Amino acid sequence: MERPTERLLTPRFGVVVGSGLAYFLSLGMLLPVIPRYVQHRLGGGSVGVGVAVGALFVGALILRPYAGRIGDRIGRRQLIVVGALVVGVGALLYGAVSSLAFLIGARLLAGVGEAAFFVGAATMITDLAPPARRGEAISYWSVAVYGGLAFGPALGELVVDAGGYETTWLVSAALAGVAAALGACTREVERPSGEVSGSVINRAALGPGTVLFSGLIALAAFTAFVPLYVDQVGLSGADTVFLAYGGLVLAVRIIGARLPDQLGGRRSGAMALVAVTSGMTVMAAWQSVAGLFVGTVLFAAGASLLYPALLLLALGAAPDTQRASVVGTFSSFFDLSQASGSLIVGGVAAATSYRGAFGAGAVCAAAGLVALPRLTRRRLRPVQLAEEDAFVAEHPAP
Repeated sequence: MERPTERLLTPRFGVVVGSGLAYFLSLGMLLPVIPRYVQHRLGGGSVGVGVAVGALFVGALILRPYAGRIGDRIGRRQLIVVGALVVGVGALLYGAVSSLAFLIGARLLAGVGEAAFFVGAATMITDLAPPARRGEAISYWSVAVYGGLAFGPALGELVVDAGGYETTWLVSAALAGVAAALGACTREVERPSGEVSGSVINRAALGPGTVLFSGLIALAAFTAFVPLYVDQVGLSGADTVFLAYGGLVLAVRIIGARLPDQLGGRRSGAMALVAVTSGMTVMAAWQSVAGLFVGTVLFAAGASLLYPALLLLALGAAPDTQRASVVGTFSSFFDLSQASGSLIVGGVAAATSYRGAFGAGAVCAAAGLVALPRLTRRRLRPVQLAEEDAFVAEHPAP
């Protein structure tokens, strides 16, 4: 193992980001394909779409907290390699049997791999970052996440139109294999000695994670029903919407990478939740191509800041020896939001419309905004809290 340097953008950092980009392209290309496959090939309705989309996150939720403890005990590299390989196997299984139940089972398996990969890679990113630039590192890491979301859906629609669903599963599995190969080239960073969390659930992540859960139910509505909603507003496919979403998030994450460090987690988290709520509200209230894209812009602005801001709060409330445990517990709330959120918005869509699902996402994000001060303030380290309060005092809101 080696100690991290004071530099952030090193070749080792780039290898982890590159592995993440290949991995999230593998997942991202399936975003518009899974809903179409369920509805057109398997004959499932809105609830079936929601269950199939959410099954990945149920599988991830099962392993995620344990993956964090494994990462703290034996290292991050094993999680990256094994997780990516399991996701690739899951993709190969998607089309093996033309059954919604079988697809859900394969998605559950892929979710287990997703949990391992994400915890390993996201934690290694923070290992490689100087403490004062940890929020910036998380932002750059999320370039890989949203690079996959930006370009993956367009790739998925291109592949499925050219070669069908079977070719799409193969390409997705191949990208997961690339992620595993790059992961095998990573090296562990020397970690501080000390007590590793003995609990599966890390308490420092509970408050920020609960806010993340509430805020990202909107993402479940966006990913599950935008591919179907586009038909109602006259678009031929969802690739341009996802490209706009991912591209905007990438731009904000790159240009504003240091915002979470500079503004503090609570302030940037609040800004993010306001934008997510506004974007979902516009999409629900304005049924048109313009409304869809304006809502997507606002939603993307919020999504670009929410995860880094809240993860920074969670990491700041726990010792460094529990870093993977914090990431595992915190990111479990992402899985929970997508799994249960897909069911929630799927039920709302079945009872009302796709726009009703977007409205439900707006309500949940607004609830997260209300809960943010109470759920995160008490878990901050005193020094970090004092620094944030000093910043707010010197830079009052307009």
